[in-house]
Amino acid sequence: MNKVTLFATALAAVVALGASAIDIKELGKYVYPNNRVSSPASLVYTDNDDALLTLSPDRHKIIKAGVDGKTTETVFDIATCRNAKIDHIGGFSLSPDGSKILIYQNREKIYRRSFLADYYVYEIRHNVLSPLSEKFERQRCPVFSHDGRAVAFVAENNIYIAKLDYKTEVAVTTDGKINSVINGASDWTYEEEFTTTCSMAWSADDLTLCFIRYDETDVPTFSFPIYRGGCNPHDEYELYPGALTYKYPKAGMNNSKVSIHSYNVETRKTIALPLPDAEIEYIPRIAFPPGQNTVYALALNRHQSKATLYAINPRSAVAKPVFTDKAETWISPTLWNGILFYPEFFVVMSEDSGFRHIYAYNYSGVKVRTITSGNFDVTEYYGYSAATRCHYYQSAETGAINRVVNRIDEKGKITRLSPDNGWAALTMSPAMNYYVLDYSTAHTPNVYTLYSANGDKKVRVLEDNAAVSRRYEGVPQKEFFSFVSDGYELNGYVIKPEGFDASKRYPVIMYQYSGPESQEVRDRWSIDWQQYFAKKGYVVACVDGRGTGARGVDFRKMVYRHLGHYESIDQLAAARHIASLPYVDSARIGIFGWSYGGYETLMAISQANAPFKAAVAIAPVTDWRFYDTAYTERFMRTPKENATGYDAASPLKLVDNVNCRLLIMAGTADDNVHIQNTFEYVAALQAKEKLCDMLLFPNMDHSINYCNARAVVYAKMLDFFNRNL
Repeated sequence: MNKVTLFATALAAVVALGASAIDIKELGKYVYPNNRVSSPASLVYTDNDDALLTLSPDRHKIIKAGVDGKTTETVFDIATCRNAKIDHIGGFSLSPDGSKILIYQNREKIYRRSFLADYYVYEIRHNVLSPLSEKFERQRCPVFSHDGRAVAFVAENNIYIAKLDYKTEVAVTTDGKINSVINGASDWTYEEEFTTTCSMAWSADDLTLCFIRYDETDVPTFSFPIYRGGCNPHDEYELYPGALTYKYPKAGMNNSKVSIHSYNVETRKTIALPLPDAEIEYIPRIAFPPGQNTVYALALNRHQSKATLYAINPRSAVAKPVFTDKAETWISPTLWNGILFYPEFFVVMSEDSGFRHIYAYNYSGVKVRTITSGNFDVTEYYGYSAATRCHYYQSAETGAINRVVNRIDEKGKITRLSPDNGWAALTMSPAMNYYVLDYSTAHTPNVYTLYSANGDKKVRVLEDNAAVSRRYEGVPQKEFFSFVSDGYELNGYVIKPEGFDASKRYPVIMYQYSGPESQEVRDRWSIDWQQYFAKKGYVVACVDGRGTGARGVDFRKMVYRHLGHYESIDQLAAARHIASLPYVDSARIGIFGWSYGGYETLMAISQANAPFKAAVAIAPVTDWRFYDTAYTERFMRTPKENATGYDAASPLKLVDNVNCRLLIMAGTADDNVHIQNTFEYVAALQAKEKLCDMLLFPNMDHSINYCNARAVVYAKMLDFFNRNL
């Protein structure tokens, strides 16, 4: 046996030994999908919240039950319905008038949120199930009219209206074309960065359908190969890979040209509804307020520093602004996610005070009430109850690591609906008669409790996750701390190893995400790789640096035009603080992150005197010029406007400074952070004669979570840190 063969055999033995030391099945119990808590199925309320519709465990029936949980009747049954037949219920929704149910099966994912499916309309009174469309086998984002007599839907990038009384189907648009024009459903950018998949709305009288048209003709395309793969294999690509080609605007490139249109159901005529501002680049939302036939559109300039709400007459096309918010940096996405309309007013969030708060405006554009105020951020607005004349909201007023939920009445009296510490969230019923309180802490799993909004009376516990608590009993727990970096107090947590011995010195893995307005240090239930790694002898630490959420505008928006700068200062300060702890081996500190966290991992190890011995970056952005317009330019403006900022924020430009062991992992079919980022970074390292390890996941997207791949990700990471720390 020659020396080369001997070396290869020995290396194979070492690799096998390292792999065998990691029990992937045991690790898999701690990561997605096995680490999920049980949560109530989406609650579909009937008229005035009188009862709930739920899906049976076998997905064959829809059950109607009182809010007290007592079953009253089976509303739909696959076995007994007339006309069309389906083999399972993928999901369902109730028409606004309560007469019909929209049911789908065979869901096919498009991007992160959007999907195609086979949709059917079920007429409850007659027990008849019919395909939504006779022309198109699959549809997306169907929307019932208020009277339940029509459904607007998108097929092949065009809008159609199914008139259910007459069993007819009318084309609203005809110019839709793949990778060219989309009508009524959002493009990739709007889905990813504005969290919208459907861009259609019915007027109160159901005589007008308004929609957004996305002309992506001038948006550059991006392509990546699709292989046969081992997870849900594509046998058609066994010898020659296929490809996904779609429109993806990178920073500084052309976005889709968006426009609003109205369709008159009676005349079948469509007109454009132009907005009177040439600087408008994005239209994230359109909606008709309750009882109104005037459509409202929220529009943003390209910098996302100005947001304007327009009231538009869909017949005359006259548009007028009723609310404008401006910022020296960016308008937070909570504005368009939190705006809600009521018969006499609408509610918006603004950060004008230096903190995020809720305000009510009338439809003439006059502010009628400052609903919340104080030196804390409101983090979510749940809605207004006309019956009690109260607003419901979530805030960080007891500290950034906590979330409390409150109710405030018209006199300003605040009622706390959750404990002061821990993490609470509400889900309100449509008529605001009930709410579900979701509450957890870092040490106790989520408990979901249904309350009557009238007097906050507990109706019943929907899910207590007692089984989850038993499953993870005794695992290492988070301990929260704070320290000062560059004059700013930062929040963090540490998880000590199982069987912790204060006289020993342990290796550390620092975890962070670090993205603008994000947050990882939370007094909220979460079991993941961190607890498993602590069982294997690691200290796991996490610190939220500047730019992260729930700390007010100044703290959050300091990173504007300088992504990666302050985040890196704070992560290095965090590493030095952790290294000073008596039970930490300062020579064995690693850092890890995914997505923005992967980006910040690369930025942190590229700083002078970085104290990291090893690093793992998953699906990292490696130059913001590679990422999409809406997200990147929100924080950095365009590459042309901020070239020095882009260069300083690029790990690609900093590879000379990397002096620790590095592992990069990514999915080859990541439509969000393209594999291009990883390949270009590895190429830059190679050009500098620097080494790194790399593991790719064929056909996996940004989440890398199919076919138990998430356990493989963390097994590889544990193996890497075992070898290097």
